[in-house]
Amino acid sequence: MRSLQLLAIQYAYENVRFWRNSIAAFFTVALPILMMMILCLLFGSQQTVVEGQPVYWSTFYVPSLSAMAVIGACFTNIAMEVSISRDRGLLKRYRGTPLPVSILVCAKLVHAVVLGFLLVICLIGVGVWVFDASVNGIQLSLFVVALILGSITFCALGLAVAALIPNAEASPAIVQAVVLPLLFISDVFLPMDNAPAWLQWIASVFPVRHFALILQSTFHPILASDIRVSIHLFVMAAWFAIGLVVAIRYFRWEPRR
Repeated sequence: MRSLQLLAIQYAYENVRFWRNSIAAFFTVALPILMMMILCLLFGSQQTVVEGQPVYWSTFYVPSLSAMAVIGACFTNIAMEVSISRDRGLLKRYRGTPLPVSILVCAKLVHAVVLGFLLVICLIGVGVWVFDASVNGIQLSLFVVALILGSITFCALGLAVAALIPNAEASPAIVQAVVLPLLFISDVFLPMDNAPAWLQWIASVFPVRHFALILQSTFHPILASDIRVSIHLFVMAAWFAIGLVVAIRYFRWEPRR
């Protein structure tokens, strides 16, 4: 019970600390919603035919940008916040307090996951009520499972990248250099069906595309495929294991000298 109380207190602190950083809050929270509104205003009313059924493009943008929101909350936010806190000496001071290290790490991860889920709910609400995105036949249980697996995967990868970032000044450039190219080649903003085969192969190696595609396939029943869903889940689980191993092996509490 005391561990849960400590976790709740530290989570509340992480939440207050996040919202007081207006720049981080904007890029993590407002950017996915703003991107969806722009894309849906430009292309959301257009229709495409999938297996003989017309589908609004907004139906594809909602799960795709939900993936972007989760990645922003769980990967970008974690990697940058941890690396900056380490260089400022905050992690070193935390380690010298009676607060267990496991509680500190869990509070950061729980905050990122909860924030990602809230963003997904906001994106679905805006997409359905404003841009007529369809949720008929959504596989809710598999959609939630994909969100949970994607959240913990990108949290682990965020900690892994934070462990490899040399200093706080380099963290924004390194994190964005990793995330932005993958978002553009991973079916998040535009379909990659007509992209060169080598570019699709590169995208298929990383978890971003698999996360976006599994959310799309569980959000709209026409795109569902048991084989593809299994592959997407397996790839994300593999990247979770890689991120966890790298984070445990190379994580540092003090800035590099």
